[in-house]
Amino acid sequence: MTLKLHNYFRSSTSTRLRAALNLKGLDYDYVAYALKEGAHKSPEFLEKNPAGLVPVLELDDGTHIPQSLAIIEYLDEIHPEPALLPADPAGRARVRALAYMVACEIHPLNNLRVLQFIAKTYGVDAEGQKAWFTHWVSETFDALEKTLTGSADTGRFCHGDTPTLADVCLYAQVWNNKRFAVDITQWPTIAGIAENLEQVEAFAKAAPPHQPDAD
Repeated sequence: MTLKLHNYFRSSTSTRLRAALNLKGLDYDYVAYALKEGAHKSPEFLEKNPAGLVPVLELDDGTHIPQSLAIIEYLDEIHPEPALLPADPAGRARVRALAYMVACEIHPLNNLRVLQFIAKTYGVDAEGQKAWFTHWVSETFDALEKTLTGSADTGRFCHGDTPTLADVCLYAQVWNNKRFAVDITQWPTIAGIAENLEQVEAFAKAAPPHQPDAD
């Protein structure tokens, strides 16, 4: 299977997908889009994803799959090893819940188009954008820290001792936090998991600074 990953180095959703692909040992062609220059709004890209959002995974038959979580679950079905979701229903529900805390509660409020909107529409300067970003991270990380700390299912990673969908989402968010100097040591369990993930080659290779379009 020949895969093309249409993405952007700093996009946290793209980082999620790169980590998942690396964990699965899947090679892919890296296609970069400069989001700040509007490359994702080009007619060519909009044919791949009318929403104008990265990442998009292109299959060798020309199929385009948008939405990072949908893509990752697709990959988990097509290439089941190593599994990114536990085998038991309760475990799968827990991992999805942890992943969605990041993907559905933090990311939609803090992605680039939201920050650009509040800057343009309401005149929010860089300091105000940092405050906005930090607030929404803290709202969820406070709860996530308690959830992880209070569960015997938490191991070296979010769920046990092997990375899951939850770790893919968390790792990407931690990198996104660095852009706004959010200190994750205030959440020691999250910080410990992030440190463990950084030691996994598949995650380290997915980090924004290691991508060909990194500036």
